[in-house]
Amino acid sequence: MSRDFICGLDVGSRTIRMVAGERGDGPRLLRIVGAAEVPAEGIRRGAITSMEDAVASITSAAEQLERMIGGSVRTAWVGITGPHVSTQRSRGVVAVARTDGEVQHGDVERAFEAARAGATPPNYDVLHIIPRVYALDHQGGIRDPIGMSGSRLEVEASIIQALSSHIRNLTKSVFQSGVEIDDLVLGLLATAEAVTTPRQRELGVVVIDIGATTTSLVVEEEGDVVHLSILPIGAEHITSDIAIGLRIALDHAEQLKLAVGTALPRDCKKEEVDLAEIIGAEGTASRKYIAEIIEARVEEIFERIDRELVVAKRSGSLPAGAVLVGGGAKLPGVTDVAKRKLRLPVAIGKPLGVDSVVERAFDPAFAAAVGLVIWGMSAPGEGSGRRAFTKSFFQPLNTIVDRTRSFVRGVFS
Repeated sequence: MSRDFICGLDVGSRTIRMVAGERGDGPRLLRIVGAAEVPAEGIRRGAITSMEDAVASITSAAEQLERMIGGSVRTAWVGITGPHVSTQRSRGVVAVARTDGEVQHGDVERAFEAARAGATPPNYDVLHIIPRVYALDHQGGIRDPIGMSGSRLEVEASIIQALSSHIRNLTKSVFQSGVEIDDLVLGLLATAEAVTTPRQRELGVVVIDIGATTTSLVVEEEGDVVHLSILPIGAEHITSDIAIGLRIALDHAEQLKLAVGTALPRDCKKEEVDLAEIIGAEGTASRKYIAEIIEARVEEIFERIDRELVVAKRSGSLPAGAVLVGGGAKLPGVTDVAKRKLRLPVAIGKPLGVDSVVERAFDPAFAAAVGLVIWGMSAPGEGSGRRAFTKSFFQPLNTIVDRTRSFVRGVFS
């Protein structure tokens, strides 16, 4: 009898990560059984730039994962991120349908649709609709209107949307790799669910994903998403700064960053680094100077994050602090800079409540892929219900996924 795997696919700008999990026994309901990682070709800033190369990379990740788990990767929950994803506040108002005024699920769904229709620009499609607060006959502050009575239902919601062309290209590349898509999910939402506890999300927490070309953040408080943003700056910008500062190639700068990089120049001695030992190039470089280059860019990243927290009216005032994930979170000294710039307690995030037979599943860089597996396990029909805000309107997105699936099958069958 074949094992039933739940898979998560995180398509990044530099790396593609794919994780497989299955139901566990005891208090930990999920067991990670495989975690694959391959370089991302044909992808830049989260967008497909070469369909052929992207398909080859995703196929390679799936094949690597299949060898690890000794089974087939048939479907996956696919994360989506990048500068082509945006958020917008919207409001939807509908009349309550029942004559006695009792609010039903259908009324809430129609309010969601009204909010979506008023917010989605041309060439964009909705990923998630996250209700923030409801009002019934102008009585605000309602978190769950089901069963209450009134005649006018209003919802204030955050609409998360992505360019339609990006969604189509991403889904097409996954289908052509031979993997079916369970659904597309904003990767940051899945990540936040994986690395924070309900208590943290109730008190107030910001989850920050430092990727290669973007840095994403989501603020949750009282169990709801209160702010979400994707900034066009990431770990690759640190690499570029090193390359410019030392006048070396980008690949060499990345090697140097990984080998001796830190965001804390005060902890560095004024010793010289022999470049020949690390990148095979002639000359030396000051370890302290490299750290100063890194610190300047890391400070900029967290200053921009703090500006987002100012917009959310949460700057320096999130009791559960900040949780850092993503490849950029592994850079030594990052948490120290984050604490100083955000004025919050800061920790490196790792998936909670899961078992794993592979150590890399607890690597901050794998948080999104593991989060997608957790998201998939909690989906309707897969396990216990998820938090209210995740009961999002997937129908518009599924229409695109189904349409792309039909097109790909028609061309390649």
